[in-house]
Amino acid sequence: MYQLWDSLEKMKKLKWVELSHSLNNDSPYWSGIPEGSVELGKVVFDWGNPMLECRIQTFKFPGQFGTHIDFPGHFSKGAALSDAFGVKDAVFPLCVIDITQKVAEDCHYAVTAQDIRDYEAKYGPIPDGAFVALRTDWYKNWPDMDALSGIAEDGSENFPGWSLEALKYIYEVRNAAANGHEALDTDASAEAAKAEDLACERYVLEKGKLQVEVLRNLDQVAPAGAVLFVAWPRIEGAVGLPVRCWAVTE
Repeated sequence: MYQLWDSLEKMKKLKWVELSHSLNNDSPYWSGIPEGSVELGKVVFDWGNPMLECRIQTFKFPGQFGTHIDFPGHFSKGAALSDAFGVKDAVFPLCVIDITQKVAEDCHYAVTAQDIRDYEAKYGPIPDGAFVALRTDWYKNWPDMDALSGIAEDGSENFPGWSLEALKYIYEVRNAAANGHEALDTDASAEAAKAEDLACERYVLEKGKLQVEVLRNLDQVAPAGAVLFVAWPRIEGAVGLPVRCWAVTE
C-alpha cells in the first residue's frame, strides 16, 4: 500500500554492514589532541536519586575521534561547517576501491588515478554524488594506535592512503561528493612526507567536499551498487564529529 514501506522491507532483506568503530575511554586518537579530551559515559545523575529514578551521562570527545566526518572548515578557514550539510547530504552511492593486494606488498602505497580507472573498467563510472571509499584492510589494526600509525623503529609513520592525483580524478573528472578510508589520515604517509603537509586532506576540504576517516569492514561491502548512510549529531559549528555509518549492500 505504501511504496516506501515496501521498499524498506526489501532493503532489510539485504546485507547491512557496520562501517564505524565502537568507542570507549581507551579508544585511540591523534596525539596532538590534549590528554583528558575523552571522557565517555560519565554518570552525572544516578539511580536512587530521590528527584527522579533514572541515570544521565555526559560525553566528552574531540570532533576527530574514532570513525568521524570532517567538514570543509576543518582545514579551510571560513569554509562550511557541520550546519551547512543537511540530511540529503548524508546518503551516498558507495564505490569501494580495493587496493589491499598492493598494500600487502607496500604499506606506503597511495592509490593512483589508474587504480580508479581500472575499477571503472570493471564496475562502470563513479556516479555523481558518490562516496568513494578506499579499502586497505588497515582497519584490522584498530585499536592499536602504533599499528594504525604504522610506527617503525625510527619513530616514523607508515600507512597507505590517497594520492592527490587519485582525489583529483574522483572530484574533477568525476563528480564525487565525498571520500573515505580506514587509516587515520587521508594522505598516505609517504605522500604526506613528500608534501610536508596533509596536502590530500587539504585539497578535499578546500574543494568543499566531505570525508570520513577510520572506516571499518569495507571488505564486507560490494565494490559497487551499495548505499552508504552517515549519521552525525546535529551540533552547530563543528569542524568534525564522530559518526555512525553503515552500508546496505547486496
